[in-house]
Amino acid sequence: MKKKLSYRDKLIELAYIYDVKEIKDYEKSRKSLTSGQLELILKKNKIVIPKDFKSNFLRDNFIKPIAKAKSNLIEYKDNKIKDKNKAIRKLENFKLDTNRKISRALKDLWTQLGKIGLNFLNIIPKLGRVIYEFFGNLFTDLFHGIYKQQIEPQKAKRVIIVIASVAVLTTVAFSGINYFSKNEIAKEPTIKKEIKKKQEVKKKVESPKVEKIIKKQEKKVEAKKPKSETKPKLEVKRKNVDEVVLPNLNLKTETVLNLFKDVEYDLGKVRSQKLVKPIYFTQFPRDLDELQSTKLKKETFIKIVLPLIVAENERILEDREKLLILNEKKFTTDLEKQWLRQKLLEYKVKKGNLGELLVRMDIIPTSIALAQAAKESGWGTSRFALEGNAMFGQWTWSGKGIAPLDRASNKNHKILKFPILRASVKAYQNNLNTHKSYSKFREKRQSLRKKKKRVTGLDLTETLNNYAQTGSEYTKILNQIIRQNRLTDFEPVRLVNSVKKIQLSS
Repeated sequence: MKKKLSYRDKLIELAYIYDVKEIKDYEKSRKSLTSGQLELILKKNKIVIPKDFKSNFLRDNFIKPIAKAKSNLIEYKDNKIKDKNKAIRKLENFKLDTNRKISRALKDLWTQLGKIGLNFLNIIPKLGRVIYEFFGNLFTDLFHGIYKQQIEPQKAKRVIIVIASVAVLTTVAFSGINYFSKNEIAKEPTIKKEIKKKQEVKKKVESPKVEKIIKKQEKKVEAKKPKSETKPKLEVKRKNVDEVVLPNLNLKTETVLNLFKDVEYDLGKVRSQKLVKPIYFTQFPRDLDELQSTKLKKETFIKIVLPLIVAENERILEDREKLLILNEKKFTTDLEKQWLRQKLLEYKVKKGNLGELLVRMDIIPTSIALAQAAKESGWGTSRFALEGNAMFGQWTWSGKGIAPLDRASNKNHKILKFPILRASVKAYQNNLNTHKSYSKFREKRQSLRKKKKRVTGLDLTETLNNYAQTGSEYTKILNQIIRQNRLTDFEPVRLVNSVKKIQLSS
């Protein structure tokens, strides 16, 4: 049976029939010519191409691609249906877990109520016996006394008067007690509120260092405001550890520098002691770029960003330690299963693969995070960093963002904005730990873990060439920033939990 030739093969056969030397030479040299090139050479040699040749050309170039696109669309639809079924199964599992918990709680409650009821039923016969014996003896003695003694009218009257007096006095006494107890109960919440207010007033007294900063900032704000305006209230909120919140004060760089000086926040000490105070800023000072000293500007930026990165890394390490423990357990509780499901969704791991979750749930070296934040935010002075707390220049096509001024007209991406700086750090770490573009970064980090080596920034920067369009040039800049500013010194740094947490909002 004769083999069906493609349109291109038919053109080559036609060239051999008419002895087209140019095409023969190309074929001998094993150079592949396209159908279009073959057509041009044949036309140049004044060879007419039969019309029936083109039927295969249409089929190969139009009909087949359309059929392939159709099959791809069907495959995509099937994948979506599979994803939907997976989501339904997850929802059913959650429903079953919830029903199991509720039924278990109801069963325990019913058991406890049954035990209480049985204990009460056991007490009733004993209580009845005691009451029966008491009243039986009482009435027996009473009737014996009446029988043996003759009642005198005068004594009977006195007994009745005494009984009536006792009854009246008892009633009055009980009424008075009830009246005064109700008044005391009514007054008690008011007294408690007053005590609570006094305690809150006492709690608002802070250390002299923080008071000094607050007073300085109050004076600056008062000097700028008209006399008719009232002074903003400063409240001190206390949780498990002390926090100072300074709302709506429009913090200046000078105030921030004074704060660092007063709490003795020095990068030299951080480098030597490997400990940083948990001072959390929600925004950058808007006049940071006005600092004349480049060194001071960089140090201020590092002091603001370092605690945020270290805090998020420590949170990830806590989760990682918990995952390692659960991975070795044969049986897990419902709460542990729920925690695992939440983390699998957070790190975008499919099919419940705990091995892949362990690869993704790991820290971003502090040196890399500081270098990328400095590069993408212009050391905290870019428009995106000041207006949207965007330190890492992450793009978005659907979320809330800020449009770049130099964006091309045919593009519609934005820079993702955040409510506070720490949210930007968390989103950046999640991006490196989940996106497919940074799989090499995660593989190299896991390789260092397996070799029991320390995860450092300079070992991983080369894997981040997909982060920016400049590719390898971008990684060279990151290495330069890390080395010039000695950012590797901050990689082993941890939080000082005993120090007051100070949260400032601009």
